[in-house]
Amino acid sequence: MTLEYINNELSVNGHGLTGIAREYGTPLFVYDENAIRTQCRKYHRVLEEAGLDYSISYASKAFTSVQMVKLLETEKMKLDVVSQGELYTALKAGFNAQDIHFHGNNKTVQEVEYALDSGVGLIVVDALDEVALIDSIATGKIDVLLRINPGVDVDTHEFIQTGQEDSKFGLSIHNGSALEAVNAIKESRHLKFRGIHYHLGSQLSTESPFLNALEAVYSWLSDSSLDIEVLNMGGGYGVKYVEDDRRFPVDSGFRRIIGKLKRLTEKYGYPLPHVMIEPGRSIIAEAGTTVYEVGVIKEIPGITKYVSIDGGMSDHLRTPLYNAQYELVPVNRTDVDNTEANVVGKLCESGDIIGKHLSVPADLKRGDLLAVKTTGAYHYSMASNYNQMAKPAVVFVDDQGTRPVIRRQTFEQLIENDIL
Repeated sequence: MTLEYINNELSVNGHGLTGIAREYGTPLFVYDENAIRTQCRKYHRVLEEAGLDYSISYASKAFTSVQMVKLLETEKMKLDVVSQGELYTALKAGFNAQDIHFHGNNKTVQEVEYALDSGVGLIVVDALDEVALIDSIATGKIDVLLRINPGVDVDTHEFIQTGQEDSKFGLSIHNGSALEAVNAIKESRHLKFRGIHYHLGSQLSTESPFLNALEAVYSWLSDSSLDIEVLNMGGGYGVKYVEDDRRFPVDSGFRRIIGKLKRLTEKYGYPLPHVMIEPGRSIIAEAGTTVYEVGVIKEIPGITKYVSIDGGMSDHLRTPLYNAQYELVPVNRTDVDNTEANVVGKLCESGDIIGKHLSVPADLKRGDLLAVKTTGAYHYSMASNYNQMAKPAVVFVDDQGTRPVIRRQTFEQLIENDIL
């Protein structure tokens, strides 16, 4: 992200955050549009250079909006959606339904009907009974992938591990359920088996789990005498939240992953499949920054200092949920030394914390602005109206200037569904 101090003011693509916050209010999500496009193009470049037949589907759950979908379309991205709401948003943006695939571990009848009526290009089957469900609703042929569990353990938070044996997602290749589902798909009237999908987990910093998954998957395919046209390896590529974090090395990592895929297909006598990936966090996370205004500052002698901001777990849930760590910086930098403080939100929970033992300016005062970096993924997506907090506005910034993407929620909108 092009986030830098210019004349001691934190700026995005040369545009100062003070003025942006003054125009749109706080809390505010600010996205570097150039950084989003750069990430999309990086994935395209590395897969093109590998000589693959491929497609890249942005994982909408990380952050979606009509303008985000329109941006992705210009970058030749496809879409992965996991709910009727995400699909609705994509279609409202004018996105081609054939370039959308529909995920979800518990698709409802209504969602399946909507996906089929909309003409989505693929449905990812997540459970055995989904085969009969989709087949009973479909009236024509629909391409499907089967989500499998390769049984690969990954080094990440347990809440974002998804490819292990004990998971609510997918079907195991080890206990026979995945092969049973493939056979059911092949025996159905309307479902066409195109290939497999797996997702190992999120915030993975090395290619090792992906290499291990390929070994397990191709051994299973060979043992099961299964042919696939499509191999969807999911996403989960890690980003840098704080200094000690390691980003997934897109260039070198994918060279090793694709090299492994080519060796395995040759070893087992398979043609190279159409390769799909689903980056979400790694496209959008580091492009986003949240700007807050400082309110109450409370010193507890001999214990700690609390700095309260005008948002909190209603727009920054990942720290209370995962104990996720973030870097926080002042929007306006001074020469004053820093001090340690707990930066907290204004929601009525003791766990409403942005970060503990963070370094903040010693002269910080009410009305100053603080910026939390790398909040582009899962922050707006997980935002809630707890305490009847209105969801923040979202703006995109490029070289030319700032444009609104999502308006701040109004108080009228908070109660628009209430029965008066």
